[in-house]
Parts: sequence; structure tokens; C-alpha cells
Amino acid sequence: MRYNVRGENIEITPALREYAEKKIGKLERYFEESVNANVNVNLKFYNDQESKIEVTIPMTDLVLRAEEHNQDMYAAIDLVVNKLERQIRKHKTKVNRKLREQGAPKFVFSNLQPEDNAPLEEEDQEEVVRTKRFNLKPMDSEEAILQMDMLGHSFFVFTDSKTNKTNVVYKRKDGKYGLIEPHV
Repeated sequence: MRYNVRGENIEITPALREYAEKKIGKLERYFEESVNANVNVNLKFYNDQESKIEVTIPMTDLVLRAEEHNQDMYAAIDLVVNKLERQIRKHKTKVNRKLREQGAPKFVFSNLQPEDNAPLEEEDQEEVVRTKRFNLKPMDSEEAILQMDMLGHSFFVFTDSKTNKTNVVYKRKDGKYGLIEPHV
């Protein structure tokens, strides 16, 4: 894995960089082959003495992403690595279940620790519990944000009136809005 460690409002010391790379590098043990991925680590420090770390690891069939807030940057790194490990275990379980159902004996991930074989918690079981169907009204993103806010939802699907493509607006954790539009 190649690392891109950046800092916002914080100087990335060699010790902090080394700690982040060492901890995140331990995730490689879960893969059978060497991971050819660019690891993006964004460390932030806020005026209220809170640290935030965001880690994104884009891979061929999977994007691992996690973020964590904590008073201590080193603790935040530990917490984000734990989240990424849970994502890998969850994905591994899902992939291996499908492979077993298809009769394939090959496992995608290796070097599993004993706690990794623990049964998944109920919340880790994905299941569609409700399906909605509706017509997409052509509108611009500003109107879609208004509709989303009126409904009290965190996202809203709509057809862009200019491009006639399906888009999604969503409310970000920072209170601002995001727009997802298809790549043409």
C-alpha cells in the first residue's frame, strides 16, 4: 500500500506519520495478495481540541472508508483501524457466504484471527425491509434540497431538469449538502 498522509490545521510529524502507516499497514494481513492501493489518510485538528482522521482505501472491488473523532489523534487512528477491520470482516463474510452458496471453496481473505470468526451481530446482516417506488419529478438541486428538508430525510433522489439524469442530494455530517450525479 502507498500512503498519502495529509494534515489540516496540524503538522504531520514523522512519529505521527509512522504510527498511522504502521497501524493501517496491519490491514494487509487480511488479504491473500499484496494490496495495490493508495491509502489516503487525512488528519484534522479543530479549535475545540478535537482530532479527526479519515481513511480511504480504494481497491478493485471494494472501497474501504472510515472516519473517527477523538481528543487524542493516536486514539483516533486506533479507532479508525478497528472500523476498517470490521468492514473487511463484514465484506469477507458476505463474499465467502456467496462463494459457499455457489459451491466455490476459495476464500478471498486470509490470516483470520480467532475473533474474526465470531458470528456476525444482527446489525451486520443486510436485509431490505422496505421498497418504495415513486416517480422522479424533474427539478434542480436547490428544489431537491428543499423537498428533502421538508420530508425530514437525509437524502433525496430526483431527475435533474437540465440533464434529465437521476441525481441524489444528501445532508452531510457537517450540516452542508452534497450532490451525487452519474458519470457520463
